[in-house]
Amino acid sequence: MKERLEALKHEALEQLQGVNDPQTLNDLRVKYLGKKGALTEILRGMGALSAEERPVIGQVANDVRGAIEEVIESKQQAFQRAETQQRLQAEKVDVTLPGRKLEQGGIHPLNKVIQEIEDIFVGMGYRVAEGPEVETDYFNFEALNLPKNHPARDMQDSFYITEDILMRTHTSPVQVRTMQSMEGEVPVKVICPGKVYRRDDDDATHSFQFNQIEGIVIGKDIRMSDLKGTLLQFMRELFGPQTQIRMRPSFFPFTEPSAEVDISYVQAGKGEEPKWLEILGCGMVHPKVLEMGGYDPEVYSGFAFGIGVERVAILKYGIDDIRHFYNSDMAFLKQFAQI
Repeated sequence: MKERLEALKHEALEQLQGVNDPQTLNDLRVKYLGKKGALTEILRGMGALSAEERPVIGQVANDVRGAIEEVIESKQQAFQRAETQQRLQAEKVDVTLPGRKLEQGGIHPLNKVIQEIEDIFVGMGYRVAEGPEVETDYFNFEALNLPKNHPARDMQDSFYITEDILMRTHTSPVQVRTMQSMEGEVPVKVICPGKVYRRDDDDATHSFQFNQIEGIVIGKDIRMSDLKGTLLQFMRELFGPQTQIRMRPSFFPFTEPSAEVDISYVQAGKGEEPKWLEILGCGMVHPKVLEMGGYDPEVYSGFAFGIGVERVAILKYGIDDIRHFYNSDMAFLKQFAQI
């Protein structure tokens, strides 16, 4: 048996020396060392050996197996190195080629304006409140002194989902929800940014979906002069210290008295003569709105205002068409990446 093992070793090593590919190497491994291989076949005859011969033949068999495995392992490592080298050659990178430019993102101009307005009011002691865009008729209209069939509802042509559910037409419902959540506590001092929806034709100055930021303050002895001072400070921080405002009487069902606010501005490229532009609506919170929000109008008073984000952005950045904000034109949006 010893002679057969030595002959097997000689035969296997001779064949392994001529192997040039991994598949042939694996075939030879199975042929000589597999479960049904030549070495296993010889070792099946060890049961006929005497007790003295078995350790000797076992040692010889281990030596044969070790010699064959050593050559196979060496060959496998050589094939792996060759494969790695070949892959590196195929995947070689030309470091002289120009790199791919990484596009730098930026904040959308409308988001820039919203963030700036939020920062101004937070610095004045306000907090930011949010609410659902799909709203109930009660919060969108009735709690704001706009009962069913009220003619002022026609001013806000709405997207109704059901008879009592609609896409909110302003962010004022958030004011009502905030008042009710405060359960009569004061002060209430919040701004409410968000998207609003109205049935309107898209053109250079209108869109069926746009952004508003509304604010409300409730406390004791809140006066119209507090509203004017707040808005003047806000406009000067937003547009510059030279900005002036003027208030014109107006009508809103949820405020009384109500006013439209104009700001002074100099139109780019058209001289230094200031012009006036309507920028927001405001007023003292109507007593009925206070009552529905959980506040006694005999004890508490407040003011509210609402401003269109797109209108501010158009004025701030000199944009002539509101549709630029929504058509995803990268050439337009990149202008604001570094502002």
